[in-house]
Amino acid sequence: GVLGSGDFARSLAVRLVCSGFKVVVGSRNPKRKASLFPAAAEVTFQAEAVKKADVIFVAIFREHYSTLCDLADVLAGKILVDVSNNTEINHHKESNAEYLASLFPACTVVKGFNVVSAWTLQSGARDGNKQVLICSNNQEAKRIVAEIAQVMGFTPVDMGCMSSASEIENIPLRLLPAWKIPVFLALGLFLCFFTYNLIRQVIHPYIREQKNKLYKIPIEVVNTTLPCVSYVMLSLVYLPGVLAACSQLYYGTKYRRFPDWLDQWLQHRKQIGLLSFFCAALHAVYSLCLPMRRSHRYLLIETAVKQAVEKKMTIWVEEEVWRMEIYISVGIIALGLLSLLAITSLPSIANSLNWREFSFIQ
Repeated sequence: GVLGSGDFARSLAVRLVCSGFKVVVGSRNPKRKASLFPAAAEVTFQAEAVKKADVIFVAIFREHYSTLCDLADVLAGKILVDVSNNTEINHHKESNAEYLASLFPACTVVKGFNVVSAWTLQSGARDGNKQVLICSNNQEAKRIVAEIAQVMGFTPVDMGCMSSASEIENIPLRLLPAWKIPVFLALGLFLCFFTYNLIRQVIHPYIREQKNKLYKIPIEVVNTTLPCVSYVMLSLVYLPGVLAACSQLYYGTKYRRFPDWLDQWLQHRKQIGLLSFFCAALHAVYSLCLPMRRSHRYLLIETAVKQAVEKKMTIWVEEEVWRMEIYISVGIIALGLLSLLAITSLPSIANSLNWREFSFIQ
């Protein structure tokens, strides 16, 4: 059974029907909503839908849970699957699932499917996250809902008892929680190196020689800053591992807990490494764009004019040519190796490697 007629309820009904389940939808206005659901799903009033189903997905907002209180007698003994989310993290003292359980103590409430989007339900588990997080105080109810999720093509993950519902409901509201510290670290390094390069390449020539080089700021100064950030971030990927090894050698055991700062650092290594690759890739793009600048063309023409005035036939410097050729070649190889590290950090790739293969690449 599905109670509700919103986007998620419709997508859920479509996926359940496609997975071979017999679906009955409960709506306050079934005649008007019937056309929105697949023909194989029966759309009727909420009371009738509840009578015909043993497992009921409650796809309505928390504010409307109280409208179901008139159906308390009919709902007794049923399994209610709460799929709702909040608009803010920890918006209420108790989770939506716990609130639903308090309203219907004769029912068994299971929290699940809230981390799956309506689009994922419509297109199937092949698009989007395949995991369905489930929690409940009743093991049998969790098993039944987990079997439904498996038949629908998803991977059920048991998150424990109902006290985990608040954490599950907060997951869709978090914006890249593991990336906050690495991003601020990268921004801090960028500002430091950018300030240093700005002083060195723009402000210092202006003060000493009265040369206006402000045109360097958008491309050249940024391009000088990015590799500095990249290789410092890359060093910060491997430094905590060295510190952890030194700590284990010092205390003579690998079972002693690391300090909190080192533990957090170790957990953010993947994000720091991917940001290092991002800066290196931007540096490569900026470097390719250097000859495209208008200022570069002016300087090139100016050099050619000076050469013609001084009647120089060639300005070829063998050492500088070789130095630049080797510099670019080594830079391309370094970016390729860093790309390999970044690709193997992706979960889909890392999961296909055994520990020896991953260590060899590192």
